[in-house]
Amino acid sequence: MSLDAENSRRISGTTGLKALFRKEFADHLTSKRFLILLFLIGSTSIGSLYGALSGLSDSIADDSHFVFLKLYTLAGNSIPSFMSFIALLGPIIGLALGFDAVNSERTSGTLNRLVSQPIYRDSIIIGKFLAGTAVIATIVYTMGIGLGAIGILATGLRPTGEEVLRILIFLTFTVIYIAFWLAMSILFSVICRHSATSALASIAVWIFFAIFMSLVASIIANAVYPVNDQYSAMFNSLNNYTLNLNLNRISPYYLYSEAVSTIMNPSVRSVNVVTMNQLEGAISGYLSLGQSLLLVWPHLTGLAALMLISFGGSYIGFMRQEVRTN
Repeated sequence: MSLDAENSRRISGTTGLKALFRKEFADHLTSKRFLILLFLIGSTSIGSLYGALSGLSDSIADDSHFVFLKLYTLAGNSIPSFMSFIALLGPIIGLALGFDAVNSERTSGTLNRLVSQPIYRDSIIIGKFLAGTAVIATIVYTMGIGLGAIGILATGLRPTGEEVLRILIFLTFTVIYIAFWLAMSILFSVICRHSATSALASIAVWIFFAIFMSLVASIIANAVYPVNDQYSAMFNSLNNYTLNLNLNRISPYYLYSEAVSTIMNPSVRSVNVVTMNQLEGAISGYLSLGQSLLLVWPHLTGLAALMLISFGGSYIGFMRQEVRTN
């Protein structure tokens, strides 16, 4: 193949990917599903801000450092914080955007016409994932920055430069976290022929990691290192807690929650077990942003790896399917 022909193919593939990205992105933004998701996240954000403002004065009396971050981390009376809302409800955005990404087009017959166009086949699955991620980033950054802006107007607080950076890093973690659920829902959309099946499978995985994973981790840890009596607890408590913690970190929900709690709460100095010997002589204080990032760097790597593995599975599954015969 000549150099001109190869360049022509590359340009055609890039153009096809851009066209698919714009189409998918526009379809998401103009769909009723997007409006429902925007209303859901917007209403929960306003509710969490109201709860944070109601308890802000008492929290400032206890600790007057990094006050602006409390708008995102402080829970009110029976109202979870914005950070807790996003950790629990954020996956719904990814699942809603991806559960029918492929199988709905296969069922309606539009996928056959799409692959017959002069574009690379992998541009279809990549374009869908990138468009969904762009929508997720739009929602997350809009809600996160909007919440901060309303907080400034309501309280008159001015965030410091470090607080702004911590909030932006928190929102970036959130985009990666929700993009994992998008990639996983697209994977089920590729595997399952019907949208209802892929939706139920995605929701089942979400519920397991959000609710039941901690129970499973506790059962396994207690079976391996029992702490049923005082004697066994004396020898097994540390190993039991460490195993329980490591098993919980398999869950993207726990991994994300632990990471953003460290970023948004500078008083967190460790994410692992700390013994009394290690605490001896330690000076209480707040970690700098760089030190907090060093603590959660493995969490970011783990979330990104889970996202890429899920998307890689959907990519391979889609490329190996014979679309035109479906």
